[in-house]
Amino acid sequence: KTLAALDCELLDAGIVIDDPGYETADAALAKLEGAPLSCLIVCVAGWVPTHAVIRVTDPLRHVPMLLWGLCGWYENGRLITTADQAGTSAIRPAFEALGYTFKFVYSIVEKPAPLDKISAFIAACRARTALRSARIGTMGYRDMLLYGTQFEGNSMRGQIGIEVEPFEMLEMVQNLEKLDAEKVREGIRFVKENWVFKRPCDDSVIEKGVRYALAVGMKIEERGYEAVSLIDVDGMKKLLGFPPAMVFMLLEHYYGVQTIPENDIMGAATQLILKYLSGQTIPYLEYYEFFEDSMIAGVPDFVPKAATLGDVTVLPAAFGLLNASLLNVSQVKTGYVTCARLVYLGGKYKMHVYTGRGETPMPWNEFGWDDPAPQLPSLRIFPDSCTVEAFAQNVCSQHVLVAYGDYAEALRDFCKIMDIELVM
Repeated sequence: KTLAALDCELLDAGIVIDDPGYETADAALAKLEGAPLSCLIVCVAGWVPTHAVIRVTDPLRHVPMLLWGLCGWYENGRLITTADQAGTSAIRPAFEALGYTFKFVYSIVEKPAPLDKISAFIAACRARTALRSARIGTMGYRDMLLYGTQFEGNSMRGQIGIEVEPFEMLEMVQNLEKLDAEKVREGIRFVKENWVFKRPCDDSVIEKGVRYALAVGMKIEERGYEAVSLIDVDGMKKLLGFPPAMVFMLLEHYYGVQTIPENDIMGAATQLILKYLSGQTIPYLEYYEFFEDSMIAGVPDFVPKAATLGDVTVLPAAFGLLNASLLNVSQVKTGYVTCARLVYLGGKYKMHVYTGRGETPMPWNEFGWDDPAPQLPSLRIFPDSCTVEAFAQNVCSQHVLVAYGDYAEALRDFCKIMDIELVM
């Protein structure tokens, strides 16, 4: 009944006892083997010899396990116990010695069940399973010759589970000739009816953005991408003269994909991890300034609708040599946030994680914009799981991925079951 309150599909394998012929253990294993399990919950309701448990769990040692010890109750002024934690105290070191991937939680008499810890572990296991069929599409590779956006393909597929598929910008350009004219008109209507323009914008700019989004969308539908990155500075801006901000906004609207610029594969992978843990569309932010108690993180281009406070607001603006830029200047949703970044350093995956409060920052602008300079979508993040100095000594990218709420426990579990070093 307790687990049924969680957002998960349950398969009950029945009660296992210490019967000499392992009848109950074998019956449980028969129900579990062949089932598409993300995790196995081993719920100990009293003393049970460890060998009866191992009879069930060892054939499933490839599945992450949650060892959960129940508790006793009070009756007539006395504590009544079935020696639940005698069972878990014997099983826990055995699981460790056998090399299982597991988490141990326990209930306490007259206290609520540890549902937060259980739910976090289930979410982490579900994310692990989902990643094995996930695909990231990247138009181009290594925009601006950045180092931290690259990835190592074999370990990304083998350890993390994600297939990364590069495709050429030429494919998008060729797809422009195949677009349905009515879909283009519908896209233009959507933009004009649903976005707030702070200044008039030429229809040709809107049409170009819609066409590029639909052209990339053909690739998304063909390959089943769940996250997409585009070559930005060295591609869309340099070769096509069109900043891709509105393209990213429309890709998220049309296809529900996670989006991040600059061929940031590691950022896209982090987005998928946080998406599977939280169920959210995950925005990326970029660090601009550090203070004693906080950091300003913003974006020079776009923020998804799911992370927007109020209307999607855009501004035709000039930046550098580009005079056909449609910039997203929406406010970013505030609240408690979990910030994370996956990196691959020295042949090992690490995840930098911190939590804190995201607030609307003071007025600011990035150098280089024509006056009056726009304030970019941004948050001032006040970390509470670390100091700014500790954060600064561990920061591993200019891009950070943000989920609303506290997902530190789920990320801790995820990193453990995925053999990723957690840095907090």
